[in-house]
Amino acid sequence: MTVESVKTDAMVAPEPGEPPLAGGGVPVLGHGLRLVRDPLSFLAGLRRHGEVVRLRLGPKTVYAPTTPELTGAVALNPDFIIAGPLWESLEGLVGKEGVATANGPQHRRQRRIIQPAFRLDAIPAYRPVMEEEAQALAERWQPGETVDATLESFRVAVRIAARCLLRGDYMDERAERLCVALTTVFRGMYRRMVIPAGPLYKLPLPANLAFNRALADLHRVVDEIVAERRASGQKPDDLLTALLAAKDANGDPIGEQEIHDQVVAILTPGGETVASTIMWLLQVLAEHPDHADKVCAEVESVTGGRPVAFEDVRSLSYTNYVVVETMRLWPAVWILTRRAVRDTELGGYRIPAGADIVYSPYAIQRDAKSFDDSAVFDPLRWSPERAKAVPKHAMSPFSTGNRKCPSDHFSMAQLTLLTAALARKYRFEQVTGSDDTPRPGITLRPNRLLVRPVPR
Repeated sequence: MTVESVKTDAMVAPEPGEPPLAGGGVPVLGHGLRLVRDPLSFLAGLRRHGEVVRLRLGPKTVYAPTTPELTGAVALNPDFIIAGPLWESLEGLVGKEGVATANGPQHRRQRRIIQPAFRLDAIPAYRPVMEEEAQALAERWQPGETVDATLESFRVAVRIAARCLLRGDYMDERAERLCVALTTVFRGMYRRMVIPAGPLYKLPLPANLAFNRALADLHRVVDEIVAERRASGQKPDDLLTALLAAKDANGDPIGEQEIHDQVVAILTPGGETVASTIMWLLQVLAEHPDHADKVCAEVESVTGGRPVAFEDVRSLSYTNYVVVETMRLWPAVWILTRRAVRDTELGGYRIPAGADIVYSPYAIQRDAKSFDDSAVFDPLRWSPERAKAVPKHAMSPFSTGNRKCPSDHFSMAQLTLLTAALARKYRFEQVTGSDDTPRPGITLRPNRLLVRPVPR
């Protein structure tokens, strides 16, 4: 063997191999049973097996990156598209025509349609609605009464989205219909994601029938919203008007299905993620009265005792830290999936074309390698001097890259305003029957959060 051949052999990179297989799988279901029974602990424990691990979901093999660097790489790499079990389960809700599930040129065109409604300079126009809804929520609750956080959180999230983006005066009955329907729909979609037993979900079983009824009612509500706008003849400067006037790649009006799917995406996944965060914020205010008191004190110092206003949001630093820390520990979007469009590599391992990727923001954002005292609620970790130590991609509540949520500024404004208004007026206590155990579904929310507002 010549010196040259030795050098050549040494320079040839080894073929990437298969990542390790996670333990705990069972015949037929693989790791699907673990993801149904205790998904948060299961996903949070994967990093000890490696930076990328294999999982079995029924007959499918999926790949799970476990580090901020690699989940960021998946989000930014065009070799991985929006697809996989999560998005397939969502198609029954948001369809294939909406911005949430589209890819490529269709996704870019749809983002261009909706992006103007969420530009930073557009957010102040929503000030009156956000202020009104925040104050109305605080005033509606009677001191000492029991508040169902699920219903109230979803109601206010949907009302703000509808009144800001669809310019509709959609009353509580409609928001309650959406809330009830989505509770059933999201639970069923999560089961379909982790246990892909397609034919079984078509059987006339009680759970399947309830799922189908809830999904149908959800779509009826959306059709009502679009039909009301068309019948009114009004064209306010809002997202629904933009959708009704939008053109496709050929210059023709976009189809009715795409309009429907976009409205669903505004009111459901968008509303559900904000509502889930509001639930966790109420849990935090009840569980951590010391932090709630600091929020109240900050609001009082900024407002001088008047009702909190939209213009105050930028001055409410500690309140913002509380919101961000809540999203770190309890991310509404706690699991994501992608699909490899070609043979590629991740973390030194081979990922075949067509393979599904699954990763958990919940696990990433609680990783002790990224955060000191990672299980501790510590809002000041987001102060400027400490936030610099957080690894890149270790905290991405609105995702990153071209799939970053377009409503991030919109959502943060309403969450900060709501937190400030509620913490200024009330202390919160959990009451008998409340269960703040996290319930993973398509979003992560408390199992059944019941709180009592106590006037300050």
